[in-house]
Order: sequence, then structure tokens, then C-alpha cells
Amino acid sequence: MATTSKQYKAIGEDIWKGRTEKTNAELFALTYGALVVQLIQDYEDYAEVNKQLEKMGYNIGIRLIEDFLARSSLGRCADFREVGEVVAKVGFKSFLNITPVVTHTAPPSRPNSTHQQGNVAGSSFVLTLDENPLAEFVELPEEALDGGLWFSNVLCGVIRGALEMVQMQVQAEFLSDVLRGDESTEIRVTLLKYLEEEVPVGDD
Repeated sequence: MATTSKQYKAIGEDIWKGRTEKTNAELFALTYGALVVQLIQDYEDYAEVNKQLEKMGYNIGIRLIEDFLARSSLGRCADFREVGEVVAKVGFKSFLNITPVVTHTAPPSRPNSTHQQGNVAGSSFVLTLDENPLAEFVELPEEALDGGLWFSNVLCGVIRGALEMVQMQVQAEFLSDVLRGDESTEIRVTLLKYLEEEVPVGDD
């Protein structure tokens, strides 16, 4: 039987409550902020800082997924639509104690496509974060706004890294951020392709 949205939310809440190694939210936010400041000082280029934050997140994501799968005991998602539900209601809840609103968008229509609607390349979902623990106490200077800094870009890398470990190549990118004066903070996750058919070089 398919898991419902409400059940996913309950799983996420149970994992969060069961965590014994929770980090103080203020300390977490301040530590992350100090990391971003250090990267800005090191690279003096906001586009490069965005890239480095995403790369750090990717390396975190490829490690977090094992913990996530072990704690959640969830099986393979039926389609990319279900992936969005799990990322929002279980993933974000169990690690950051927030539950973004997930909005599914249809992939570009292709004539003669035999794929399930939720599984074709181009399928995507948007996560709207009502709150962002990374951005507590943060106000971006004009220079960072003009330079195009996505302060919480590490989240995009975490999503990309985690999903790659379960055979999905995705692109995750910020669409908007309240730190930049936008009305909401949104991340779009787009399915590029499934990786399960690919065999590593040198393997039979």
C-alpha cells in the first residue's frame, strides 16, 4: 500500500524526536554563518562561494543518505513525485526539523513518450521553506546581494548528493530567498536522469 503524505510527515517527526545527538539550533546557524564568511574571504567571488557551498553539501548528502535510509526504513519511491514528498516531509524534518511545502510541476510534454508522467527527465518539484535554520540571525550586505550569493546553497548540494546515491541525477537550485528580499525561499529539484542502468567503467 502506498505511503500517504500524512504518514511521511509522521515518519519524519518520529526520526527527529528519536535523535539523541541534536545540535543546538543557534550554534548550528552561527557556525554555518562563520563558514560562509570564511569562504567569502577565501574566494572573494560570490559565484565561486555558491559553487563551494554546493560542493560541500554534495559531500554531506552522499554520507547522510545512509543514516536517512537506516532510520526511516523507507523503500524505493514509485516515482519522482513521491521523491519530493519524502525529501520534504521525511528528509528535511528528520535533519533540520522543518517541513517545506512541496509543489509538483509537470515535465515538458514529449510526443510519443511512454514513460510514467512522474518519472521522465524534466520532472521537478519546488520546496518552499517557511523557515530556514541556516539563515537565522542573517542579514546579507548589499555587496553579497549584488554578487548573487545564495547563502544556503549547501542545501542544494545535500539534495543532489543524497539523491545521486539512490540512482537519481538531479539539479537542485534556489529560485528565491527571503534573505535576498524575495517573498519566499524556494528550491527547485529537477530530475535529469536515472543512473541505475549505468555500469562503472571496467565492470562487466
